[in-house]
Amino acid sequence: MQNCTAAMTLEQHHPAVDSALLPYPSKLFVETTSRCNLSCVMCMKQSDGDARDGDLDLVTFAHLEPALSNLYALILNGVGEPLLNSRLEQFITRAKKLMPAHSWIGFQSNGLLLTNMRAMTLLDAGLDRICLSMDGVDSTTFGSIRTGSQLLDLQMAFEALAAAKAVCGRPDLEIGVEFVVMRNNLRELPTALEWAAARGASFAIISHLHPFHEPHLEQRAYDTCTDEAIQLFQTWKSKAEVIGINILRYFDLLWKYRKTAEEMRIIDFVEAMKADARDRGITLDLKRLFAMDFGNVEETMAIFDQAFGVARKIGMDLRLPEVVKREKRGCAFIQEGGAFISWNGMMHPCYHLWHRCQSFANGWLQPVKPRAFGNVAERGLLEIWNSCEFRTFRQNVLRHNYPSCAGCNCSPCDLVQKEDFAQDCYVNTEPCGSCLWSSGVFRCLD
Repeated sequence: MQNCTAAMTLEQHHPAVDSALLPYPSKLFVETTSRCNLSCVMCMKQSDGDARDGDLDLVTFAHLEPALSNLYALILNGVGEPLLNSRLEQFITRAKKLMPAHSWIGFQSNGLLLTNMRAMTLLDAGLDRICLSMDGVDSTTFGSIRTGSQLLDLQMAFEALAAAKAVCGRPDLEIGVEFVVMRNNLRELPTALEWAAARGASFAIISHLHPFHEPHLEQRAYDTCTDEAIQLFQTWKSKAEVIGINILRYFDLLWKYRKTAEEMRIIDFVEAMKADARDRGITLDLKRLFAMDFGNVEETMAIFDQAFGVARKIGMDLRLPEVVKREKRGCAFIQEGGAFISWNGMMHPCYHLWHRCQSFANGWLQPVKPRAFGNVAERGLLEIWNSCEFRTFRQNVLRHNYPSCAGCNCSPCDLVQKEDFAQDCYVNTEPCGSCLWSSGVFRCLD
């Protein structure tokens, strides 16, 4: 077995990388099925992606067992609806016997199949955490987004869980909701939190829409400019206004052959701003900043503030995404020792590289190809985890020396738009420069 055990260095003892470089994963995201009983408008399954659907079987799950004794969390999620797999309770029961006492097992669900009996069998099996999808509190909004479901279905799922907690003596079960924020449901978020809390939800995970189709770009409630870039830009723009310089004329004047003294003053001012950004290590895409709709960003921030106030009042654990990208990125999936297993046993590093899709997350088309390091049915899970290829991948991600593709003046470039990604402009072989999970825009049950 080829591995990198001998390559362990002092960086393993840094708290940010301990889990990533342990000889076993600390979290497993396991896809129990890629099938779904809904056709949600914003789902990856409505994109051109992986064609074949299937269910995780008991034989494949057995290949995960050598890692279970060291897991902190087992998240039984993928692109499908976990309740469609009739073996779900068997997976939970087996994992509970092998996982440490302090660990937890959970999954996200649309709740459509969560009958009273199914809720009880899940709790009896040992389920610790369940997160129900909720993208609106108005019945019309809810139905238009989650095609094939209605708000009443979600209410019935909450009622089934409440009854099962009482019957099974499981008051410890954590119930939460996931809310995908879009422009047409953003204002419903604070009310949705109150609605969910009144029915037993103790936590809420809010994520932005991941646009898998170009028309979805109009529904984004986030901006791809970074927090530090916006702050620097606003500071310099305020200075310009004080001294009477209109920096928005910059691109009209840049290639003008003869410039007046006033026009050169504008050029010099913007060049000084760009130099300041370079000195601070901030990616500054002026075209995007000039075109940025600050009103939309301010509205999203205001709604998030309202939601935070509601959550604090009702005692709900609220996990909000960023409204704009973080300049300082970091991959929680890698840092916390995560690995992703598809229904067919393939092992992947993260959500971004789990399934094939066409993504418009950064505002332009990017083909995303899954990155797999092996199949647990053909090689042991721990053997794959400790292979030089997977370990080197994690070490490279921990350095996070990647370009900021969303904020680059040259994006989209041929490197990130190729069907088969080879390397970015920093010569990295991981396409992490275009990932918005690492900049805090997308959230999930983790």
